[in-house]
Amino acid sequence: MDKKNALRAGALAAGTTLMMLLMSSPALALTRDDGDDPGTGLSVIETLGLYVLAPIALFVVIAGLVMVLDRSKEEHRVTSRNIKTRSKADAKA
Repeated sequence: MDKKNALRAGALAAGTTLMMLLMSSPALALTRDDGDDPGTGLSVIETLGLYVLAPIALFVVIAGLVMVLDRSKEEHRVTSRNIKTRSKADAKA
């Protein structure tokens, strides 16, 4: 029964994907809509800056603020210095 449900789900996903690909044909993008006024395109440098460098910079700023403004206590942090283990001899006693 489990194999039948997996096959049914796969067929449904494949059919849905196929229909979405057929309905969103790139040829429809060539026809312009009324009132459509596209601007100039982005250069390669602008595209890389906007979609690569800006998110990386934002991530670095947020991570830096989190590290600088961290007010947690030292004893609550899990590091190799504050892990206390007992030997097996102590545990049995």
